[in-house]
Amino acid sequence: MSDEVLVSVDDGIMTITLNRPEARNAANKALAEGVAKALDELDNNDAIRVAILTGANKTFCSGMDLKGFVRGESPFVAERGFAGITEAPPRKPIIAAVEGYALAGGFEVAISCDLIVAAEDAKFGIPEVKRGLAAAAGGLVKLPRQINPRLAMELALTGEFISSERAYEMGLINRVVPSGAALDAALELAKTIAANGPLAVAASKQVMVESLSWDTADLWRKQGEITRPVFASEDAQEGAIAFAEKRAPQWKGK
Repeated sequence: MSDEVLVSVDDGIMTITLNRPEARNAANKALAEGVAKALDELDNNDAIRVAILTGANKTFCSGMDLKGFVRGESPFVAERGFAGITEAPPRKPIIAAVEGYALAGGFEVAISCDLIVAAEDAKFGIPEVKRGLAAAAGGLVKLPRQINPRLAMELALTGEFISSERAYEMGLINRVVPSGAALDAALELAKTIAANGPLAVAASKQVMVESLSWDTADLWRKQGEITRPVFASEDAQEGAIAFAEKRAPQWKGK
């Protein structure tokens, strides 16, 4: 793993830290490749249940590294997208822990995560239009699916920043916490997710993500194809037995 991305795993939780503090964690080629590699490991390692994506030095990500762009570097990874995540987030849950700024591409990285925990003084925005550009790494297509389309339109057309409080009011983020506490709060959320049945968590995320594009007539059939194996799994039996015996379940992931 490159120095631009730090990865650690503890008790089934992977923490991915964007580590370019001198550039406010702006995404360059090495950072994008590092994130993509970490997400591959997350999806392929059964011992890892959930991930947290955060930034070093009290900021999340300021977007694309323009100096790297001028040098001809591309912060895109084939099949994964900008910063190694925007076009193909991991199959397993991932939580953004945001301190400081999540702007432009950094904002698009955050909304590519399943959940967002943010410090009370964090700032969000897609200011690309202020530079004659467009938020084409996910902002324009994902935001209208995550918040009221009129509010999404306002962010895209004005390019103005919003506070964590405003983002929470919009339904864009899950929790607002004191400055400096975003990572700790995300870890608590990750522990809650990691304690649940891994097959059930994976299937639940898959249905919620994929069903957005399903026809109404196909909803129940397609959901059944994904969830039926969960109900037939050993973990489902273990969950019921553990509940009856008033103990924590011992998941096998099968």
